Amino acid sequence: MTVSAIDFIDLKTQQQRILPDLDQRMRAVLNHGQYIMGPEVGELEAKLAAYTGSRHAIAVASGTDALLIALMALGVGPGDEVITSPFTFIATGEMIALLGAKPVFVDIDPRTYNIDPGKIEAAITPRTRAILPVSLYGQCADFATINAIAARHGLPVIEDGCQSFGALYHGKRSCALSTIGCTSFFPSKPLGCYGDGGACFTDDDELAARMRQVRVHGQDRRYHHPALGVNGRIDTLQAAVLLAKLEVFADEVTERARVGARYGELFGDAVVTPHLAPGCSSVYAQYTVQVENRAQVQKTLGDAGIPTAVHYPVPLHLQPVFSDLGLGKGSFPVAEAAADRVMSLPMHPYLSVEDQQRIAASVRQAVKESPC
Repeated sequence: MTVSAIDFIDLKTQQQRILPDLDQRMRAVLNHGQYIMGPEVGELEAKLAAYTGSRHAIAVASGTDALLIALMALGVGPGDEVITSPFTFIATGEMIALLGAKPVFVDIDPRTYNIDPGKIEAAITPRTRAILPVSLYGQCADFATINAIAARHGLPVIEDGCQSFGALYHGKRSCALSTIGCTSFFPSKPLGCYGDGGACFTDDDELAARMRQVRVHGQDRRYHHPALGVNGRIDTLQAAVLLAKLEVFADEVTERARVGARYGELFGDAVVTPHLAPGCSSVYAQYTVQVENRAQVQKTLGDAGIPTAVHYPVPLHLQPVFSDLGLGKGSFPVAEAAADRVMSLPMHPYLSVEDQQRIAASVRQAVKESPC
């Protein structure tokens, strides 16, 4: 019997929902022909700033560029250190190292997978230039504690909110919680475009001006470059896509929370499910559980038409590119244990109750049948 596959992320249903607005907005760009930094970019920035409650939003070419531009605007460079998590996508540590600085990793909280604030202060040295927490899987890191530590040491904080745009932390939105917030609009993100895109957020006028300058090759006016920069502009068509998606985003965030809560009810204690810290919500960029014998569980689920993914199987300190840091296995045991056990399941606002029930039943059965 052929088993029907469940979509890991369903962009087709979303597109059908927004198609009239999407079509109108994209046709408007095709008509005016301002494909780079057209009027939709300014409109998008205003709406992103209003949504987060930030004074400034700077739309950029990708989430990776957002991190790079934020670090450059703060003047991070050779000899500096930036404290971050080892349990994240490579871009977080990569952008630090790309500027000649050293990523200083701190282990994670075993429940939220975010950086453990209790271990940050011990990692601060005279060379520390910034703290870069990651709001992983859709839930914000503990910014009240992190910001307090940073303030004591006179350090800026950059939120890597590439997975958490739309999440709340004690009533404030992700990307408006620290010196600079960064996010990604990669297609699979909670708010995604149809290519690459990202944004930086800040309340600091001077930092905003610097980030806008860095975004266009360090230019403050045409053909005048007082600083080094990058080609970090978002294109107008992607801005148009995001504007259409923003119209339904609040509803999708609500639905994501409902889907996440339903998963929790269906799983019970069969697997380790996501833990929401007090005062936090999650946009569930991934719905990530922990299982033993993950490879076998994934194979069983795949045979049943249920896709899975692993975010992330190798912590950054064990990646070959960071071998020069001299951090072997055992350096960050919590992150390493998570990397061996985490598994992400289908998650999107349009996931039906019936599909969730099928997923949960299949996971329960696969875990039961899989030897530890």
